[in-house]
Amino acid sequence: MDTRIVPLAPGRAAALESAYARAVAATRRRTILTLAAIAVLAVAAGFAAEVRPLVLAENIGNFTAYLGRILPHLTLGNLRGDLAEWYWGLPKWAALLGETLLMAYLGTLLGGLAAFLLCFGAAENLARTRAGRFLTRRALEFARTVPEIVFALLFVIAFGLGPMVGVMALAIHTAGALGKLFSEVVENIDMKPVEGLVASGATRVAAIRFAVLPQVASNFASYGLLRFEINVRGAGVMGFVGAGGIGQELLVAIRNFYYTDVSAILLMIVATVMLIDLGTERLRHHLIGLEHGR
Repeated sequence: MDTRIVPLAPGRAAALESAYARAVAATRRRTILTLAAIAVLAVAAGFAAEVRPLVLAENIGNFTAYLGRILPHLTLGNLRGDLAEWYWGLPKWAALLGETLLMAYLGTLLGGLAAFLLCFGAAENLARTRAGRFLTRRALEFARTVPEIVFALLFVIAFGLGPMVGVMALAIHTAGALGKLFSEVVENIDMKPVEGLVASGATRVAAIRFAVLPQVASNFASYGLLRFEINVRGAGVMGFVGAGGIGQELLVAIRNFYYTDVSAILLMIVATVMLIDLGTERLRHHLIGLEHGR
């Protein structure tokens, strides 16, 4: 077989080089224009939001000074006593942190169940009608667009202070967020098993149970675990509006300038979130590995 490379005619080669140069120049112009537009929009957004870099640079010392105040005074000679003084409220804080975790768990569970029930009606390939899909998607958008803390404020006004309002706020926001993610997972399934079951006379519930769930179960669980991590952080903030948990104690410490208490509580929250993140990450990888047969 002849493998020689036949050179192009001089005129043809020049025309191709010219076309390539024009394409490269056009791409370069689009890139420059895009970067310029991003820069202009960033400046305009910063101006509208009153972002002043010079003021930030002048006052950054106040932030670092506050961090210095909340750090405890620990010495090697009396480390045990210093730690005991730093975490003087550990039993109380641990109980409140447990309350926060339960709020996050229950909010995730209730919101996940609602998202599971609504996601099939929001998925384009399984929705019964366009009107039903439209209404379901709008409801999910409303639930996830309104921040949890706004829902919590409304529920505090309606039902009073307590962890229940935090659970309700987290559940509604979780339903909206997970409902969107679940519906997108459902829209990407292989529809052939569903069509086969429907053709054989299976009901909608049976088709979802035996043809859809096996394809989406691991992704549903993965997103649910990720949302639980997010809700743990969100539940910590719920205390700022009187919804109970460790956030309420943190707000008291900040308002009363109990500097070392602030760092102690923050460290507990950060350590808890890190442990949950590590645990759920391993579990998610295990679930995804099972799905792909690893």
